[in-house]
Amino acid sequence: MVPTLLLTLLAGLLAGNAVPHLVKGLTRERFPTPFGGSPVVNVVAGWAMVNLAGLHPVWADLDRFPRQAWIAGSLGVLAIALFHARIGAFGRMD
Repeated sequence: MVPTLLLTLLAGLLAGNAVPHLVKGLTRERFPTPFGGSPVVNVVAGWAMVNLAGLHPVWADLDRFPRQAWIAGSLGVLAIALFHARIGAFGRMD
């Protein structure tokens, strides 16, 4: 069960983190990534995170632990959303 929880938590983190990168890239705004902050880099980073988020549940044992996996994935989305809302990608508290 632990691998399933970790994989779906990571999938939630990746899916939630993909959203601001895709939005900033599509609106042609700069947003920090480890590879630079240009809109094109953000679109590619967001796209990669969406694809990785989709792969992680494939590797998880969703048939045996569907509820727990859903909860872990939703907690991953919540965690990254709170990170962006509070600390943010720029690393400063408001």
